[in-house]
Amino acid sequence: MEEKYYQKLWWDIILTTLGFSVIPLFFLGFIIYHQYSVSYSAKITESLKTLAENRVSSVDLFFDERISQLTTLANTNSLESLRNEDYLNRVFNIIQTRSKSFIDLGIIDAEGNHLAYVGPYYNILKGVNYKNEEWFNAVMGSGIYISDVFMGFRKVPHFIIAVLVREKSNIWILRATINSDIIESIVHAAQIGKHGDAFIINRHNILQTTPRFSGVLLSTPKAPDFSAATGTQVEELVYAGATGLYATSVIKNKKWVLVIKEEPKEQLTPLLRARFITFLVSGAGVLLIIIGAVFTTRAMMQRLIEMERKKAFSEDLAMQSSKMAALGKMAAGIAHEINNPLAVIGEKAGWLKDLLQEEDLAQSANFQELADTVNKIELHVNRAKKVTHRLLGFARRMEPVRERVDLNAVLNDTVGFLENEARYRNIDIQTDFDEKLPQTTSDSAQLQQVFLNILNNAIDAIGKDGEILIKTKHMAKIHQLAVEISDNGPGIPKEMLNKIFDPFFTTKEVGKGTGLGLSISYSIIDKLGGRMLVASEEGKGTTFTIYLPIIE
Repeated sequence: MEEKYYQKLWWDIILTTLGFSVIPLFFLGFIIYHQYSVSYSAKITESLKTLAENRVSSVDLFFDERISQLTTLANTNSLESLRNEDYLNRVFNIIQTRSKSFIDLGIIDAEGNHLAYVGPYYNILKGVNYKNEEWFNAVMGSGIYISDVFMGFRKVPHFIIAVLVREKSNIWILRATINSDIIESIVHAAQIGKHGDAFIINRHNILQTTPRFSGVLLSTPKAPDFSAATGTQVEELVYAGATGLYATSVIKNKKWVLVIKEEPKEQLTPLLRARFITFLVSGAGVLLIIIGAVFTTRAMMQRLIEMERKKAFSEDLAMQSSKMAALGKMAAGIAHEINNPLAVIGEKAGWLKDLLQEEDLAQSANFQELADTVNKIELHVNRAKKVTHRLLGFARRMEPVRERVDLNAVLNDTVGFLENEARYRNIDIQTDFDEKLPQTTSDSAQLQQVFLNILNNAIDAIGKDGEILIKTKHMAKIHQLAVEISDNGPGIPKEMLNKIFDPFFTTKEVGKGTGLGLSISYSIIDKLGGRMLVASEEGKGTTFTIYLPIIE
């Protein structure tokens, strides 16, 4: 019957999975495509932004290196040396062997006179005075100056870097014309795709490099005005009826603006390809769901069967707890009912003892026998009171609590419950308690239940004529308390030793054990933060060791 139920449930799960998986799959495909579209668009934007920042960093690095070269050259050579054109030419050639960044070098004095020149425009520039030029006044004011692209005396678009040098009483300028092709190559590397473009503009929106489609050098570009840009930005704009994706970034050394333009449709080609792949994957997913449903359902059924077993175990634990609670209430009721007549008996025994002290009765021939009888009555009344006191203590501990626990005291009380049973079977229960054992915070009732289970099992295993030894230790190094309960019974077979904590496993005869005692005990100790170990050897007995943390 149960097998048919699980088989029916197996088919129900498979059919339900297949019935409700196709729509979610295609819905998932749509979500994935949408998310991919959003992510890819964001990636394009981020990629464009990164490209702009990288190109700007390359231009800035180029400028930094050129300024560093010129500054080093100016500060390691005197004006007297550099105004010698042969010497300047040798220096220029040395620089050119490492880098073709400079087109020419010139030495200009404080009056703007061209003292020395090395380069292809010697005939044009040698006798020129720059005193009235914009760049000359700028470098005299700032010390280092990078110009915009301009025509100058040579009538060719170029830009320069000039460095002011103060040498004792002399002030002079080292000026170099920069090879624009290098800047052009750095910028053109950002021209991606068939319609991509990249160029640099100055703060007057004039092209400083030659764009691919957007105009000519030293003109206004055919693009939105980005001359006031700050930082790095990426935005989609419509210009002259066409939509473009523009990235702008500011060059630190000159405050030029790098502009990169991309065609959005050209960049979305992989997205269209992804849409086709999405539909293909969704179709394949249906097949995978059918295969996966079979294997997954099989695993689920196995897990369900395991959970049903655990549920049965939990129900047994709950029933056991309920029984223990009921036992506690019953023990409390019995203790109260017995205490009342015991109190009366004790009171009457005391009254009889007082009567025996009278002079007439003291002379009676049976006086000593009467006195002994009264003493025995009081002795057994007190003994009965101790039993009821233990019952009340047991009842009070049924509810789980966190309290200061003295393990030695709990073990003494537990042994008291079993004294008569052990005496009847001629089993000697010995104790070896650590007198300096520290207290801990735990649940004494649950601990007593564990000790009772283990001691009862030990008594049952021994049968008759045996010995049980209970030890307590303070494991200071690991901050734990240890309780060892050993018996000299027949021991547990090696093949069964790993199963004794399993629910419903018992070594007792059929009808004499449920197999829950040790399982419940193990669970209790685990919940209290401790460990329970067992060691046994056939013919030599069994030792249970319980470790509990010391909780202040």
